[in-house]
Amino acid sequence: MTKLRQAGDYQMPVVDRGVRPGTILRIILLAIVLTASAAAFVVFKDQLENEIVLGILGVLAMVGIFFLVSSVIGFIEVMPQSRPDELARAFLDAHEDGTIVTDRKGRIIYANAAYGALTGTKSAAGIQSLETILSRNREATEAIYRLTNGLHEGKQGHEEFRLLKPLANGKVAGSGAHWYRLKARVLPLEDAGSNPLYLWQIADITAERDEQERFFKELQNAIDYLDHAPAGFFSAGRKGEIFYINATLADWLGIDLTKFQPGSVSIADLVAGEGLALVQSVQAEPGLKKTKILDLDLRKANGQSLPVRLIHRVSSARDGAPGESRTIVMSREGDDGDQSASNAAMRFTRFFNNTPMAIASVDGNGRILRTNAPFMKLFAGLVSQDEVERGAVIDAVVHQSERGRLQESLAAAKDRQSDIAPIDALHPKDEGRHFRFYVNAVIDQSDQAPEEAAIIYALEITEQKALENQMAQTQKMNAVGTLAGGIAHDFNNVLTAILLSADHLLLSARPADATFADLMEIKRNANRAAVLVRQLLAFSRKQTMRPTVLNLTDVIGDLRMLVDRMTGTNVKVEVDYGRDLWPVKTDLGQFEQVLLNLAVNARDAMPAGGIITLRTRNLPASEVAALGRRELPEEDFVMVEVSDQGTGIPPEIMDKIFEPFFTTKDVGKGTGLGLSMVYGIVKQSGGYIYPESEIGSGTTFRILLPRHVDIPETQDEDASAAQSAAPARSEPVAVPMPRAEPADLTGDSAVVLLVEDEEAVRRGGKRMLETRGYTVHEAGSGIEALEIMDELDGAVDIVVSDVVMPEMDGPTLLRELRKTYPDLKFIFVSGYAEDAFARNLPADAKFGFLPKPFSLKQLAVAVREMLDS
Repeated sequence: MTKLRQAGDYQMPVVDRGVRPGTILRIILLAIVLTASAAAFVVFKDQLENEIVLGILGVLAMVGIFFLVSSVIGFIEVMPQSRPDELARAFLDAHEDGTIVTDRKGRIIYANAAYGALTGTKSAAGIQSLETILSRNREATEAIYRLTNGLHEGKQGHEEFRLLKPLANGKVAGSGAHWYRLKARVLPLEDAGSNPLYLWQIADITAERDEQERFFKELQNAIDYLDHAPAGFFSAGRKGEIFYINATLADWLGIDLTKFQPGSVSIADLVAGEGLALVQSVQAEPGLKKTKILDLDLRKANGQSLPVRLIHRVSSARDGAPGESRTIVMSREGDDGDQSASNAAMRFTRFFNNTPMAIASVDGNGRILRTNAPFMKLFAGLVSQDEVERGAVIDAVVHQSERGRLQESLAAAKDRQSDIAPIDALHPKDEGRHFRFYVNAVIDQSDQAPEEAAIIYALEITEQKALENQMAQTQKMNAVGTLAGGIAHDFNNVLTAILLSADHLLLSARPADATFADLMEIKRNANRAAVLVRQLLAFSRKQTMRPTVLNLTDVIGDLRMLVDRMTGTNVKVEVDYGRDLWPVKTDLGQFEQVLLNLAVNARDAMPAGGIITLRTRNLPASEVAALGRRELPEEDFVMVEVSDQGTGIPPEIMDKIFEPFFTTKDVGKGTGLGLSMVYGIVKQSGGYIYPESEIGSGTTFRILLPRHVDIPETQDEDASAAQSAAPARSEPVAVPMPRAEPADLTGDSAVVLLVEDEEAVRRGGKRMLETRGYTVHEAGSGIEALEIMDELDGAVDIVVSDVVMPEMDGPTLLRELRKTYPDLKFIFVSGYAEDAFARNLPADAKFGFLPKPFSLKQLAVAVREMLDS
């Protein structure tokens, strides 16, 4: 470094041509005036009177004497100079950096002594400009060129360059390579005009560079020492992002430091298991720092665990916000747990913190003594590590409704009792979360914790509770559905017998008879009962469905007028159509019934009027999870919403609304089968239905039907090719019946085998068919039907059989008969849907289907159509 000059050690500048042009002009002008005055006295000496000359000379003499005396005493300066100019010149003369002032053409105006010493020149005759000196050094040519161009543009700048030899050729600065810093700027002179002055300053910074190099070497050595220390180290930011990790820890974890970017890895990426909860639990007081020793596992790049001990130090801002952290990592890999008690404790701590169960030890009063990482994670926000250290109690993590039971369990544990029943409790702040606590008594207290009375294990069972409730609800609905289906089957047989008997009596009765009106009332009520049976079958998902591919935009558009008429004048219906709805596959008539039932319920929920909104939209698979329904598969759905602004559904009955015969309406105003039928139709279509309601705000039913995707033709061709290579197999199909009723329903002596286990139905059907001219043979079971076929030697035109029968059911009877009579015509009658039994039929089975209950005319039409097909 350049030594500072002592006070008074002043050196004159090598070159000083800085006299201002204005001062010289004034001196010359003064000389001309004085010369002219002297010449005037000589020329006009004869024309002036002596008194006048003497007077003028006297005045001039007085002025001159005054000026001389004033100059001596300092009242007047002969060549006045401003004080700032003196200070600036003194500063430049004594400046440690070589300073030189040049004009635009490079002529030297001023050069201080430091410049002469730096360049090895002490006289004005040998002084040279920097451009001349540095142009001979290739290393500095570019620097001087850039600075010169900048000065011409009025810009200042600086450059640093290295010369193999010093500017003074070793006389002053020594030999060897030197570093120089060169600065240049334009002097701000008022009268510079078109000839500005440039100030150049050059300094030898070799010593400064040597000091920097020494500092960088020391810093590099320090980093090298830290990188290869026998312990790992990392530094993390406020959010846990790691900004620095030393080579030792990177080697332990298999991290490639050449690819490591500050902030690209967080503490959560390094800590294995639930250890992150322990790390996050270490929090300092506002404005302070805190250090904690943690035993846990880190995660290697290959997925393996590394047992370590962390000395984790965290800081906190004055406002309490988390600050940066510094952590020393000591590897415990390879330690033998049997060698010392400390290693055994470390291994226990590892297992303790990596168990999937939350664990806490408490004393007899419920004060928490120790917790593991899963406990801190499970009850984050309820209790912290600092609160545990200050004596937090276990009541803080248990809902107040169960704290009494917990205290009883702790008292039992304090008395060394066993078999303490577990406690199910809610989250103290979120009642949607459920926990189960197991309290175990500590039989033998350890020396480290003699006050330890119980170990508490905690598990979150929120999902388990939800699944249990869902399973219970599903089982209840399935059980009710099975019961409803069984009742409907038996009731169908009774209704069929009633309808057939009523039709038989009506054939022989005249409208004028007194009994005719009673017979019609019997038939009318039987038909009403048949509607209830169909609703029960819809709930039990055993009704007959004819699914077709539908566009719900068209379905709702066609149905809107009917909904308007059914909801009345004080209820407004609004429809919000989704764009480009995907197709669905369901029964058109059944789905229309679903919408009508929901619309009628919405109308009844708004006695004072309101708005019913029908809304449709596509629900992609990516958005299904957002609904929070675990049973929903991740596939595309079409969603239909029916919303009202009614009174809402109370939460206590929400789970019962789909049950058969459950209704909140007055007696005679509802059967309680409307929503149960809606539920069954949606489920039978492969869909889902979810109600959402708020008391006083209304109810929304969301129906989700799976998206129907047509198989492309190319796939059809591939499938055909695959089927041609494999044995032929097709699904059994029911033969479609013509919609137009046959003109002639007589039997033309056709032979019918009627198979029915219900005697009343079989007897009524036989009598009705015989009145139409058929020859009818009856059988009470499938076994009996086979025997009759053998007796008749197959002389039967058509078989009409029930599906559910003892000994041998209808599908089995069809398979047996088709073995001997492959072209035999067959009609099934059943109260269940045809697809409920069609899967049990042989390949390519063709049959007719007649749902129960049926009338005489329906039976005659079905038999006639099958015979004609």
